[in-house]
Amino acid sequence: MIIAIASGKGGTGKTTLSVSLALAIPDAQLVDADAEEPNAHLFLDPEIAETIPVNMMIPEVDARRCTACGKCAEFCRFNALAVVKDKVLVFPEICHGCGGCAYVCPEGAITAGSRRIGEVEVGTAKGRRFVQGRLHPSQPTAVRIVQAELERVEKDGVTIVDAPPGTACAVQEVISEADFCVLVTEPTPFGLHDLGMALDLCEELEAPHGVVINRSGPRDGLIEDECRRRGTPVLLKIPFDRKIAEAYSRGRPLVEAFPEWGGRLLKMVETVRERARR
Repeated sequence: MIIAIASGKGGTGKTTLSVSLALAIPDAQLVDADAEEPNAHLFLDPEIAETIPVNMMIPEVDARRCTACGKCAEFCRFNALAVVKDKVLVFPEICHGCGGCAYVCPEGAITAGSRRIGEVEVGTAKGRRFVQGRLHPSQPTAVRIVQAELERVEKDGVTIVDAPPGTACAVQEVISEADFCVLVTEPTPFGLHDLGMALDLCEELEAPHGVVINRSGPRDGLIEDECRRRGTPVLLKIPFDRKIAEAYSRGRPLVEAFPEWGGRLLKMVETVRERARR
């Protein structure tokens, strides 16, 4: 099964949970899909065996066939094309590579070129298969890289996918491919607000999901009340503990610094399995 670890905002502890889950589950594989800022490697020190370039479609306009009708520019919601003085200008920096402009061009004047937007690295880390993506600076979207990462997931066993933060397109790509989504949050007003958006996304995608409260403490009621209102289970609480923070700052995964957490995480995975089957 594929378990996505997501959050409505950055800094809630997605990577902390993802890495420790991958280490606690025998023969698990870890995919770091936060291609804009992958950091699971800091805790796992992987050996990369293969680097696969990832390209994205970029429109190329044949001026001899183009009539400057403007249909391509009208279609593009990202304003990556514009018609100026009977000429189509392409702005590759904001093109999302959907290919719609070529589809709507009545003259067939637009063809699919390509540009490299990043790469996917595949290797091993602490005896686990490890996949991570890297988006090149200034590129508008990591969706194609996330897709390339998920294409390299081995079908056997459990795959932990550390999703990008937020609720944008790359996150939606991860959740739509997962069997279950674990949303990591923190008991603060900001955490509650952004958790709400992540819960809305899971409900919209009809994805089975549950919540982990990181830095758990006296204000957990903020999160618990919202989860109760929506009928969403709280799967686990990780306490607001200085020792845990110190281990994290030294690059030590939770289950390595505190082995007793291995059993708690495996128990959570069993709960996830049961809920994913429903």
